[in-house]
Amino acid sequence: MTLAKLKPGERGKITKIGSIGPIRRRLMDMGILVGEEIRVEKVAPLGDPIEVSIKNYNLSLRKKEAEGISVEGM
Repeated sequence: MTLAKLKPGERGKITKIGSIGPIRRRLMDMGILVGEEIRVEKVAPLGDPIEVSIKNYNLSLRKKEAEGISVEGM
């Protein structure tokens, strides 16, 4: 399952970051790492962007970025 498929309020554990190049580096610099717990806070009305909470701070990700992050539901 990908991060983009989680609904607001759902949690997941990151299992894989499928993005490549600068996008992958940017995600990792923001703290999105394999093994971290992530929670979807809210999704914009048209589905983009997605606000997530990780390591006690909130981030907004584009839907395309969230589709490249594999998660395991909790």
